[in-house]
Amino acid sequence: QVQLVESGGGLVQAGGPLRLSCAASGRTFSNYAMGWFRQAPGKEREFVAAITRNGGNTDYADSVKGRFTISRDNTKATVYLQMNSLKPEDTADYYCARHSIPGRIYGLASRGGYDYWGQGTQVTVSS
Repeated sequence: QVQLVESGGGLVQAGGPLRLSCAASGRTFSNYAMGWFRQAPGKEREFVAAITRNGGNTDYADSVKGRFTISRDNTKATVYLQMNSLKPEDTADYYCARHSIPGRIYGLASRGGYDYWGQGTQVTVSS
């Protein structure tokens, strides 16, 4: 059983930064790609960013490209999302997730490919 625990959410002013963390349990963290998704009130959960198991490849939603950076530390079994230049439209609950297929390097933006999810952390960006 894999557990994912997000942290780092909070209230931030527009233009400010925030860094989310997601700590994973289990010894297989380094075998899997990881992703971040978000869900705003009344909207569907959407892809934000993903990173392959060794960090060599990343993918981002167009809405966050150039502002958000995903990274991981396999020694700590943790994935991060550095969010800069935040906008009010970034307000949402943010979830990390583990991809279901070991070593997957493409198609990481599809929500259906992930099998373990964290409980989410809330991010509110004030204008």
